[in-house]
Amino acid sequence: MGSNGIGPLVNGDVSFWYAATGLPPARPALTAGTDVDVCIVGGGYTGLWTAYYLKRAEPGLRITVLEQRFCGYGASGRNGGWLYHGFAGRDAFARRYGADRARAMQRAMDDSVREVADTAAAEGIDADLVRGGVLEVARTPAQLARLRAFAAEERSFGATELAVLSAAEASDRVRVDGVLGGTWSPYGARIQPAKLVRGLARVVEESGVVVHEGTEVTAVHPAAPGRRARAETAAGTVTADYVLRATEGFTAGLRGERRTWLPMNSAMIATEPLPESFWAETGWQGREVLGDFAHAYMYAQRTADDRIALGGRGVPYRYGSRTDTDGSTQQRTVDQLREVLHRFFPGTAGARIDHAWAGVLGVPRDWCATVELDRASGLGWAGGYVGSGVTTTNLAGRTLRDLVLGHRTELTGLPWVGHTVRRWEPEPLRWLGVHALYAAYHAADRQEAAGRATTAPVARLADRISGR
Repeated sequence: MGSNGIGPLVNGDVSFWYAATGLPPARPALTAGTDVDVCIVGGGYTGLWTAYYLKRAEPGLRITVLEQRFCGYGASGRNGGWLYHGFAGRDAFARRYGADRARAMQRAMDDSVREVADTAAAEGIDADLVRGGVLEVARTPAQLARLRAFAAEERSFGATELAVLSAAEASDRVRVDGVLGGTWSPYGARIQPAKLVRGLARVVEESGVVVHEGTEVTAVHPAAPGRRARAETAAGTVTADYVLRATEGFTAGLRGERRTWLPMNSAMIATEPLPESFWAETGWQGREVLGDFAHAYMYAQRTADDRIALGGRGVPYRYGSRTDTDGSTQQRTVDQLREVLHRFFPGTAGARIDHAWAGVLGVPRDWCATVELDRASGLGWAGGYVGSGVTTTNLAGRTLRDLVLGHRTELTGLPWVGHTVRRWEPEPLRWLGVHALYAAYHAADRQEAAGRATTAPVARLADRISGR
């Protein structure tokens, strides 16, 4: 292993996942207005899964996907590769709609992990998928207390297969420095995100869905008397019975949507391939996805070519809901992630950081993901996954399919369907609030690392203010 100083070899270029695969060849842009049955705005996981399931259910549907850059340019091609069963809003759904409906949503998410894995296998999509489960570790007494509370809550929602691990048992899976305990769930798998989205785009296009890349949608308009729903682009207007918004962290770029979902930044680093001596010491033979119980939490995986890819929030939000340029991230964020890497795995101290990148995820004001279709206006959407979108997008695609086709199913009865969320505050309140929130979480983590045995009050206050 060799150090490359303080900077990564590559910063940006969308993500390390695309550095490994190469950027996909460009598909044709829209050149003129057209008329279809369903227009999907956004070529990430949500849009592609929706197109996939609609076309399988009704092969005769005319479906067009409009993507601003290329399929998987956003979070779908930049995420941490966690195919797991967590989702945004379970506790809030339980409070608002009842525990039984929240449990039904959890069961649907459990099933969705298998659905993605099985569909990828059936469609010949090689996404480096390994079903090693989810390992989450505690490294301070306060984190250990939260671990125990988490395990009790998970079991109350039906997680009978969740294992609570001692320090030794957690280390037997992955040797994390200073671990005090852990949990392991079978509902998780490691993936290579760009491979999954590229394979899904290929399958969708082969099924007869028209995919236009390099096509920015500036606004969507509801149906009106004598007019159908519309997606507006510089090349022309696409009219459709239904226009479905699948834009997640880039939603603020659509006219009138700046305060709908906040584009939260998350950043990652990837090491050079680590030698066999490192893995002999560290383990990680099951290729579990790895997280922790810090407030400003980390997430990581062991890649197919034996690197560690590790992420966290870094600088959480850019003023005015701005998004990054091709995945570049700040040096101080890289430094923070490098420190986390070395704390967890001191044996990486001399390892080179080959790549750093960032992306945005969609955060609703109440931190609850939603799916909706208004049949009168012809407009629908899904998103607000708060970083848990790899699996949730699949459930969203199947749910939008049922809503578009007018089928009443178990999926359309889940509590996130039609869930209403208030808009984010205007600037500068939005910027001040998010940065204060994460400053509080980082402060709480520092207090707990210094020996505080219980969750820091500043973190509890931040949770209440944020609505989490």
